Amino acid sequence: MPVLHLGATVLCMHAGNAVPTMPFPRVSVSAQPVVQVTTPYVIAGCTQASVPAPFCATGQWVVGATRVLAGGLPLAIVGGTALCVATGTGMQAVASQTRVLAT
Repeated sequence: MPVLHLGATVLCMHAGNAVPTMPFPRVSVSAQPVVQVTTPYVIAGCTQASVPAPFCATGQWVVGATRVLAGGLPLAIVGGTALCVATGTGMQAVASQTRVLAT
């Protein structure tokens, strides 16, 4: 699966744009820092915000690469599992670099 980096397009399940707050600067792919599974994401534009229910404000990958680490932590990958904090729904990577793969 492709490794996620700062420039990857990640969305919550309600089409909110998710951006990593602290990518790992010591390892880069496509000239951008990679994202570890412990990196929190901040989400803007979640469509659930318009209804009186919880909306996606932050998210984090909970399952990532099992064999590739950066700084001793697994990398976030396209096929990994992520959760949004307020709603419990997932996040999905819709666009990422494709040259570096991890399992």
